[in-house]
Amino acid sequence: MNSKNLIVIAGPTAVGKTALAIEVAKHYGAEIISADSRQFYREMSIGTAKPTEEQLNAVPHHFVNNLSIHQKNYSAGRYEAEVLNFLEAYFKHNPIAVMVGGSGLFINAVCSGFDKMENTENKDLWLTRNFLNTKDLDWLQQEVERLDPAYYAEVDKKNPVRLKRALEIIYTTGKTYSEQRIGKKIERDFNIIKVGLSLPREVLNERINLRVDEMMQEGLLDEVKELYLHKKLHTLNTVGYTELFDFIEDKLTLQQAVDLIKQNTRNYAKRQMTWFKKDNGMQWYQPQQKDEVVTYIDKKLSA
Repeated sequence: MNSKNLIVIAGPTAVGKTALAIEVAKHYGAEIISADSRQFYREMSIGTAKPTEEQLNAVPHHFVNNLSIHQKNYSAGRYEAEVLNFLEAYFKHNPIAVMVGGSGLFINAVCSGFDKMENTENKDLWLTRNFLNTKDLDWLQQEVERLDPAYYAEVDKKNPVRLKRALEIIYTTGKTYSEQRIGKKIERDFNIIKVGLSLPREVLNERINLRVDEMMQEGLLDEVKELYLHKKLHTLNTVGYTELFDFIEDKLTLQQAVDLIKQNTRNYAKRQMTWFKKDNGMQWYQPQQKDEVVTYIDKKLSA
């Protein structure tokens, strides 16, 4: 076995990544690193499907509840640096770590490096940001689709921060965001084993719908109400929160908001699968195939 091994378990929301990751971590005596960018935030729990207290206690978890929604500009690049620092210390006493999540950009940052975009003059960047801050979400979506359809196909279209970031790069460098993100892969000093989880579309959609219903029963609306005064924070501009903010403001009925959460989550899961299917290093399984997953990992560990 290599002395340093990172097992990555990725896939769309609601597919069963958390449960499998805990089983795999227990099997190898490993600890878990979250790669779900919404689960970093302490104030967001129900709507992000954060692991339960029982699950968090079953195996040590890292990068869960490590940030506040009030902390700004937590990027994939910063996550990369922090995870690599963590792993450097971790691998001194444990040969295997498990990373689990559905945020492809953050997983890629750790596994392959985060592309450093071309530098631009601070004045140009400042002017561009001021301009983009005057634009609404619809305008940002249309502009990214017009200028960089490749990136638009995979970006979280409800996230204005990512849309603005792409447009900043396009406007200030004259190159598309997608072409600048395709950089040279960085070789890590640890072995990476990637496992992807998938389910038939109709089965996954049913699980998503059920999960949203369970979130509502667990008190998602109360969680959103507590966060309402902070609704303009970009961290809260996300599925499960924006729809219920609209309900609170009488823009939607509660049933309309819940139905929209389900629809937007299904769309998000589809984008996640589009992202992960591009990774030729991912070995795909269904979530119930724990034994097959462990057999595959054992083979990779002994190779």
